Amino acid sequence: MAFENLIIEKKGNVAILTINRPKALNALNTLTLKEMQKAIFMLGDDPDVAVIILTGAGEKAFVAGADISEMKDFDVNQAISFSMEGHRTMDAFSHIEKVVIAAVNGYALGGGCEIALACDFIYASQNARFGLPEVTLGIFPGFGGTQRLPRLIGKGKAKELIFTGEMITAQQALELGIVNKIFPSENLMEESLKTASKIASNGQVGIRMAKRVIDAGFDVSLSEGSFFESKAWGLVFGTYDQKEGMNAFLEKRKPVYKGK
Repeated sequence: MAFENLIIEKKGNVAILTINRPKALNALNTLTLKEMQKAIFMLGDDPDVAVIILTGAGEKAFVAGADISEMKDFDVNQAISFSMEGHRTMDAFSHIEKVVIAAVNGYALGGGCEIALACDFIYASQNARFGLPEVTLGIFPGFGGTQRLPRLIGKGKAKELIFTGEMITAQQALELGIVNKIFPSENLMEESLKTASKIASNGQVGIRMAKRVIDAGFDVSLSEGSFFESKAWGLVFGTYDQKEGMNAFLEKRKPVYKGK
C-alpha cells in the first residue's frame, strides 16, 4: 500500500514506520492520522513483522504537533471530529498486540508527544524535546495527553507540564519516566533496532499476552490484575511457543518460535 505521508521499511522482522512530512516538521494532519491507522493495522496483520519502530523524517522533529494550519479555523464539531480522529490513531498504536517503540529525534510536541506516549516505550536522542504546549495556543491536549501523561508520571507533574506548556529536554523526560533511554542522535535508530531485534527474537505469544495483561491490569486493582495474569499465563501453556521454548531450554538449543 502506497502512503503519501508515511514510509515503511522492514529490517528482518522489525518494521520502521516513518512519518514523512519534514517540511511541516511531520505535523499531524487528518490525512496523516488516517494513513497511520491504516499502516498500523496493516503491520499488525503482517506475520513477518514482530516489532514496530515509529520515528519522524528529518533531523529537526519527531512530530512537532498537530497541523495548526489545518485546525485553526475549525468550528466546534470539526474540532471534536479531529480530536476523535487523533484518539483513533493513538488507540491503534496502544492497542496493537505487537510492541511499538517510539524513536524520538528532535521535537515531540503536542500530538507528537501524545503519539509517543501511545507507544509501548520511548527511546530518545540527546536533542529530543518533549512538551504539550497547547495552552499557549488557547487550547489543551486533545489526542490523549491529559489521560496518558498523568498515568505515566502522576497527576501533579502532568498538570504542571500541561498548564505551563513547558518544553523539557530528553534528560528531564528520562528523569520523569517519560523516556526509557537516551542516545546520541546518530545512534538512536541503531539502538532502537537492537532492542527491537531482541524483543522480536523472543516468543511473540508471551510478549502479546504480557502486553495485554500489563495494559488491562494497569487501571484495576492488584487482585483483578493478578487474576488476569493467571488466566493469560495458563492460556500460554496451550501454545506451540511455550512447548518450543521450554523444550529448547531443556535440550540446550536455541528455540524456533512460530508466534502461535
